[in-house]
Amino acid sequence: MRVFARKAGSLRRRLPINERFWAKFDLLRTLVRRDLEARYKGSVLGNLWPLLNQLSQLLIYTYVFSVVLKVKLSIKTLPENNFTFGLWLFAGLLPWIAFSGGLSQAASSVIGQPNLVKKVVFPLGLLPLVPILSTFIESSFGLIVLIFFVAISSHTLHTTLALLPLVWIPQLLMTAGLGYLTAGVTVFLRDIPQTLTVILNIWMYLTPIIYPASAIPEEWRGWVFWLNPMTAIAEVYRDIVLVGEVKHWGELGVASLIALAMFCGGLWCYRRLRPAFADVL
Repeated sequence: MRVFARKAGSLRRRLPINERFWAKFDLLRTLVRRDLEARYKGSVLGNLWPLLNQLSQLLIYTYVFSVVLKVKLSIKTLPENNFTFGLWLFAGLLPWIAFSGGLSQAASSVIGQPNLVKKVVFPLGLLPLVPILSTFIESSFGLIVLIFFVAISSHTLHTTLALLPLVWIPQLLMTAGLGYLTAGVTVFLRDIPQTLTVILNIWMYLTPIIYPASAIPEEWRGWVFWLNPMTAIAEVYRDIVLVGEVKHWGELGVASLIALAMFCGGLWCYRRLRPAFADVL
């Protein structure tokens, strides 16, 4: 561990980044770790609860669509059965759970920490990022389980798994941008978290997560892919984990640009509103 710490310190010194950035990075890492520890402190299962919650949704949706409605899905790398539909569904749910859960909690991150807001030296820009990163880390438990079951079903591990960071980057940028925006506005308008819940419910059903994109009418499918970043993210996620072949590079590129614009816009709004936080709280 000491050797690793020395190497990490040496790498930091070589990178053209000032010490102020590393200080904020270390603080953010500490806050995320404490947030994860505090979420399930005292519970028997601890941080396994996020995985159990995700698996429960998987079982419910699989039962409703595969057993009751008898929806069939064919993926060339997986056997055609009810379990395959469950894996396909879970692969789409994972990025959505990380996105919606992180965004919902980020909206209340500033009003939930009035003591930190009133401290002059505390970097308020970290507050919305803490729940976003915590929820993202929690979703990684589900990702590990998904990869495990896909490997069992297909008897292989796709090399495209190495491309997952290309999906995580726009996902985190979009979540952070909207998180900054909602966290800042919530200080002045406390209805935002409740409004956000309604919007996310509608957004989920406008995204082909629990139904295949092929079910969308042809005249609407292009709009859903190109204007809804979560559609591209969920589909590429499935391509990488289930299929082993990425078919939606163009859509992911557009989603990345939209996510970058959301991040820049959300951060700009947050910084403009930040000086008034302490007065309102």
